[in-house]
Amino acid sequence: MAGDSRVHMDHDMEIGVTPREQVKKLPKHLREAQIPTDRTHLISDPVKKPRQRYVQKDGKCNVHHGNVQETYRYLSDLFTTLVDLRWRLSFFIFTLVYVVNWLFFGFLWWLIALIRGDLLHADEEGWTPCVENLNSFVSAFLFSIETETTIGYGYRVITEKCPEGIILLLVQAILGSIVNAMMVGCMFVKISQPKNRAETLMFSHKAVISVRDNKMCLMFRVGDLRNSHIVEASIRAKLIRSQQTKEGEFIPLNQTDINIGFDTGDDRLFLVSPLIISHEINEKSPFWEMSRAQMEKEEFEIVVILEGMVEATGMTCQARSSYLDSEVLWGYRFTPVLSLEKGFYEVDYNNFHDIYETNTPTYSAKELSARLKESPLLPHLPLLSPDLRQHTDPFSTQTTRDEREKDGEKPAEANNGSATRLEENPAPN
Repeated sequence: MAGDSRVHMDHDMEIGVTPREQVKKLPKHLREAQIPTDRTHLISDPVKKPRQRYVQKDGKCNVHHGNVQETYRYLSDLFTTLVDLRWRLSFFIFTLVYVVNWLFFGFLWWLIALIRGDLLHADEEGWTPCVENLNSFVSAFLFSIETETTIGYGYRVITEKCPEGIILLLVQAILGSIVNAMMVGCMFVKISQPKNRAETLMFSHKAVISVRDNKMCLMFRVGDLRNSHIVEASIRAKLIRSQQTKEGEFIPLNQTDINIGFDTGDDRLFLVSPLIISHEINEKSPFWEMSRAQMEKEEFEIVVILEGMVEATGMTCQARSSYLDSEVLWGYRFTPVLSLEKGFYEVDYNNFHDIYETNTPTYSAKELSARLKESPLLPHLPLLSPDLRQHTDPFSTQTTRDEREKDGEKPAEANNGSATRLEENPAPN
């Protein structure tokens, strides 16, 4: 066996592989990094690891809070803590609070009956108990439920010759109202939370980069599936990327604002139909000096946040999504989803996530701006392929296609900058 091990070790040394005994001494992540290929050498080309999301595609934040020692802070805001609990815990606490409350006051009613001697003299004539027909703990528990829920079957009734019972009745009525207000309020808020409204707000699976009006733009699409609209809808975006300062400080997951129309008001949305949100890559943009090759090497995440009020309830709703660096595609545009039918506009959500490739320069927006100053670029850069130009013709319905061909007009070749496609349905002769 020793001879076989030496033969294997010599053989590994000849072909340039780390000996087996030495591999076992290496850390686990270094042992797994060994990629055997052929019998002469190892290929160690760098492979870009998938980035861990900061925000999931469905909007859930991928952050867990650990080693929280000051847990008493959760009890200082008990109502919010109860609302944030999972449904099964909410139902359990809801039931537990009521049962404990009924048992507690049932015990007090039984204790009063025991001290007064009602349990021993209940059957004697002329004896006036505190609560009629209360002769055991079970009957006291039932009387507690009837009192707090105001059922009032009429079989067990408190008498006027029991001042301690009257005081206890007042206390139970007041505390029962407080418990009802808190528990029912928690369940109502939990049911009517606007988180469910965010499920019908859609974000495109991919973000794209292409040229719009001679400017490089980063774009993604948003849409609302419901007919009841989001009031005062606004959208913002954050770039999540680790960076190192000039002083050498490392800032993990640093957040940088991405301007998507804050200064011009374009971040305020009228979200009746799907819209393409555009970020102009200019001097203030973090992508200003990034070319296509550089962006493929970068590791970042773009978090988009859509906020507004639910029209039906007036509560504020927030929907979130994110795009990793691998989900930002260079040189693509979104397929139009809006078409003009007879008397209305129709949105085709089958094409909501669809994109098509377009001719886009691979250099950075900074270089594109410099070249545009020297000479116009777009006449030499067809942005749309011939088969897609016919789908971006937003002519008015007042002029038919035959009239345009007769007048010698050519269909528009440039996108109008929106997320819509207006197709004409000629009126029948």
